Amino acid sequence: MAQDSSRADFWDTRFRGGVTPWDAPGIPLLLKKWIENRTPCRVLIPGCGTGYEVRLFAGRGHDVLAIDFSDAAIEAASKELKELSSRLKKADFFAFEGGPFDLVYERAFLCALPRRLWPQWARRVAELVRPGGELAGFFYLDDNERGPPFGVAPHALRSLLQGAFELSEEKAIPPADSIPVFKGKEVWQVWRRKL
Repeated sequence: MAQDSSRADFWDTRFRGGVTPWDAPGIPLLLKKWIENRTPCRVLIPGCGTGYEVRLFAGRGHDVLAIDFSDAAIEAASKELKELSSRLKKADFFAFEGGPFDLVYERAFLCALPRRLWPQWARRVAELVRPGGELAGFFYLDDNERGPPFGVAPHALRSLLQGAFELSEEKAIPPADSIPVFKGKEVWQVWRRKL
């Protein structure tokens, strides 16, 4: 049970023990550039961890909500975000009620989930993103068997999303500011929810 990343106590143990190699202080440059000319909208950040991106979205006028089911992650995000901690909510992505959203931001959430939950993740994202809305962020492309992070092959990601989404943007070159655990294996993609 302690090794099951679908459980909150798995993440509580890691956050409280300081074992967070996925934690990337700061905001990715690609996200900063992408958000520059976007109209403020309703944004969900699932599995937010420390929640650094909340500050960027909120600062650009977006109605952003960050959720995590780990008490320790919510505590870390509250310390990081201070006055913006009202944008945080303890919630399980799969049971959370609060959509639809114009944008769901992805970074290190899908790859944190055991592969058995990926079809359920894809269905849930499709429920939470309004038609014409977007799923955008960084996807960890790798074929490693162990995890987390659990890498996804490009064809497997397409298979998960193409029923409800279409790929509208991709930066095939991995971001230069990826953290070591994702270095060379992260790709920026934007998936638009079909009407």
